[in-house]
Amino acid sequence: MINNKILVILFSVFISTSWGQIPQGYDLWMTYLKIENEGILTNYRNGLSSVYFEKGSRVLEAAQTELGRGLKSMLDQSPEISDNYVDAKVMLVAKRLNLDKTILKVMTSDINQIEEEGFIIETINHNGKEKVVITANDDVGILYGVFRFLQLIQAGKRLDDLKVLDAPKIDLRMLNHWDNLDRTVERGYAGFSLWNWQKLPEYIDQRYIDYARANASIGINGTVLTNVNANALVLTPMYLEKVAALANVFRAYGIKVYLTARFSAPMEIGGLATADPLDEEVQKWWKEKAVEIYKYIPDFGGFLVKANSEGQPGPQNYNRTHVDGANMLAKALQPFNGVVIWRAFVYSEHDATDRAKQAFAEFVPFDGKFMDNVLIQSKNGPIDFQPREPFHPMFGAMPNTPLMMEFQITQEYLGFSTHLVFLPKLYEEVLQSDTYTKGKGSTVAKVIDGSFYNNKLTGMAGVSNIGNDLNWTGHPFAQANWYGFGRLAWNPNLLADEIADEWLKLTYSTDPDFISLIKPMMLNSREAVVNYMNPLGLHHIFDTGHHYGPGPWVGNLSRPEWNPTYYHNADEGGIGFDRTPGGSNATAQYAKEISTLINNPKTCPEEYLLWFHHLPWDYQLKNGETLWNGLALHYQKGVEEVKDMCSTWESVKPYISKDQHEEVRMLLEIQLKEAKWWRDACLLYFQSFSKMKLPAGVEKPKHTLEYYQSLKFPFAPGIRPRWD
Repeated sequence: MINNKILVILFSVFISTSWGQIPQGYDLWMTYLKIENEGILTNYRNGLSSVYFEKGSRVLEAAQTELGRGLKSMLDQSPEISDNYVDAKVMLVAKRLNLDKTILKVMTSDINQIEEEGFIIETINHNGKEKVVITANDDVGILYGVFRFLQLIQAGKRLDDLKVLDAPKIDLRMLNHWDNLDRTVERGYAGFSLWNWQKLPEYIDQRYIDYARANASIGINGTVLTNVNANALVLTPMYLEKVAALANVFRAYGIKVYLTARFSAPMEIGGLATADPLDEEVQKWWKEKAVEIYKYIPDFGGFLVKANSEGQPGPQNYNRTHVDGANMLAKALQPFNGVVIWRAFVYSEHDATDRAKQAFAEFVPFDGKFMDNVLIQSKNGPIDFQPREPFHPMFGAMPNTPLMMEFQITQEYLGFSTHLVFLPKLYEEVLQSDTYTKGKGSTVAKVIDGSFYNNKLTGMAGVSNIGNDLNWTGHPFAQANWYGFGRLAWNPNLLADEIADEWLKLTYSTDPDFISLIKPMMLNSREAVVNYMNPLGLHHIFDTGHHYGPGPWVGNLSRPEWNPTYYHNADEGGIGFDRTPGGSNATAQYAKEISTLINNPKTCPEEYLLWFHHLPWDYQLKNGETLWNGLALHYQKGVEEVKDMCSTWESVKPYISKDQHEEVRMLLEIQLKEAKWWRDACLLYFQSFSKMKLPAGVEKPKHTLEYYQSLKFPFAPGIRPRWD
């Protein structure tokens, strides 16, 4: 039986640090606002007046520092530090000691239920005195328990009613940074990269520490520092020394560092003539590189690899397979318990098949052939982070291979950092989708958390929306997407409603009137964006390259699947992509229960109608409207929903500061302007095919189609660097 590390937090906090003036939004959801309710404040001060925290590792030191910071800020007093956990009000026991048997007897939570990284927070009555006990099996469990405890305090949870037993359902919970070594960020909309490579390793920016704190507070335990469109230089000694400095900071917060491995690195920095994964010299080079990396970073997590996709090198350059490439790298990392995360985002200009089918076709035949330390990382949908996609058919189709979910937190196709879009609603929709792999109830969440197939390794990744913007993410509400990703990576069965409630209380206010106004706005925001961008299953109709704004008319790019016209297929006969047996037959990649439903336009959920069907403009929707009228009304509805968001935000002025209100108000004005742009540009273009009038209730466009087609944005943020 594992000895339990105990955190009986006898609260009276010890660290009284002055944190100085912090820019608005910098603290994220860790604001630790002073509790204003005098009754609750008095209760907390009495109940958290003394704390026992045993000395230990750097992780425990980080937990102790965070506890001091949070309690000092919220209670405006520091608890007294007790040398005796029996006398303390809150008990944090740092070493692997058995909890006092008398305490064990009165605990109702079963400490045997928490595994690695899990924790228990429970209020008990011990010898006639109330105590808060936080216990875990390892140091990082204590750290997570401290963060959760502080979040409960901030949310106003009663001390006499604390009982939380929680542990992560997914092993690898990580951010994927698409950061380049020149500090640009591909698809980044919040400034430049956090990583100042020029100043590392000597200069450790406070932001690195606060980044680690933020991630640990929501259970994220891994970070991939570099872009999937990789640069091999990061694997050279000069950069490994810099990566090691970051890893040292993150280690105190339970976070491992991962790097993207450029498949052609043996040639580009190793002087070899080939990168063939079956070549003995290539295999030797990667094994030696792994040894070198682990000398710099003993707890290095492993490699994330984008191969044979969008021009990136890979094993197919040498007529080898994804298995050959992934397993070659996995063997190099295996002695160090490192993992290979091999991305399934593949599509080829040499394959005329429907792009939505290609990843399934390339990977599913290799089910069960990857090594145990390989995860296949698939995007949530079969195309590319669209505002709405059906779940990727690979989920549920590879029972012998652990599949890792890849969500996008940064809003590449969702208005960048100027649009308020609460993405946990999208994540929930995907995770709760039923694959029918083992009959009804076979959700995507159960596939990726390993519970269906007893996978030894599980993971979820989020493409980061973090930059050096003062508030980290560019839009205050974009912070909720980082927060929400972490919460769902910890537990993929959480609901967006719960996450929105948590984040609002931690970030803005616990006032129930404020929550009742803003939470519904957040929960509806993603659907509003779908309506004014890509309604009824339309997808990938964004302007070329930068993906800023509409571009349904683009059809002159060198590869067919790069063109929006490829996806909507609008003509005088109708609109949509036929993926039924009469078209590309992509529906066959789903379970029979699903394919039967979506093959018939009458039973296909209308939110996916044009994803799976090409239908005439006068096709009758379920509400009796023609397809053309329904499309136009959805675009108008999206605009109206943003107007409602603006009005709702105006109504919450009394609950927040003037600066907080003004920042979001200005961003919502941008969102409204761009929602109208999307509506007008798309309807004018599609109207050139339908030849039908706009229905009543839809505003007439202010400009001509030619005007919208003439708009150019050569310096839109987040464009992929030319050297890629």
